Amino acid sequence: MASRFQSTQFKNRISAGSLVILLACVLALPMTAYAKGTPSALEAFVESVKDGNAASLRGVYVPNVMAFTVEQQPAGYPGYVSEADSVVTQFSIAAEVGNIGLLAHNTHAGAFFSNIQQGNLIVLVYGDGHTETFMVQSIQRYQALDPYNPYSQFKDVDAQTTLTAEDLFNKVYRGDYHLTLQTCIENNGNASWGRLFIVAVPVDNALLATPDKSPEAIAALIARRHLQ
Repeated sequence: MASRFQSTQFKNRISAGSLVILLACVLALPMTAYAKGTPSALEAFVESVKDGNAASLRGVYVPNVMAFTVEQQPAGYPGYVSEADSVVTQFSIAAEVGNIGLLAHNTHAGAFFSNIQQGNLIVLVYGDGHTETFMVQSIQRYQALDPYNPYSQFKDVDAQTTLTAEDLFNKVYRGDYHLTLQTCIENNGNASWGRLFIVAVPVDNALLATPDKSPEAIAALIARRHLQ
């Protein structure tokens, strides 16, 4: 069992990371999307981000939506989010709880997150060129009730329920292995008005080997397996 000090230390890291990330919004000019949806485009993207390190997440690709480089947060800076164009940042604390979190400002790469739809496939590319595919399971939007307060509560735009920052972190980043993309929602000129979370679950290789690789066909196969 973890000591009280270890538990407190981890809780402090969650506070320093998740609460800062929940507020991470800046103003800048959006860029132009360049991702294509063909297999050759994915192959070219894989080649462009490879660095030889099998353990390093280097790219994220969504057909017809985006193809961006992934960078890791500097050690000890769980609130860091890249301000470079076409770059998303891997959230270190999400990795500590066993999942993958990708962060981007909504005025940079995160501007394209809102184009992702439920059922879309998201391909992660690692440094040695191997890939991992996820399917979008849910898209969640929250309003920050006190946007500039690090302990703000968050209101689910659809369900109209209210969560603490800690509860929201647990909901979108903890649980069975999954991928979460996060950016901010701008509203009425307030860049910190809300948060967008896109939660995607792994797609196994057997599904990807099916003749019909459309998101609709893969989603139907996943639903059929859950009913068995």
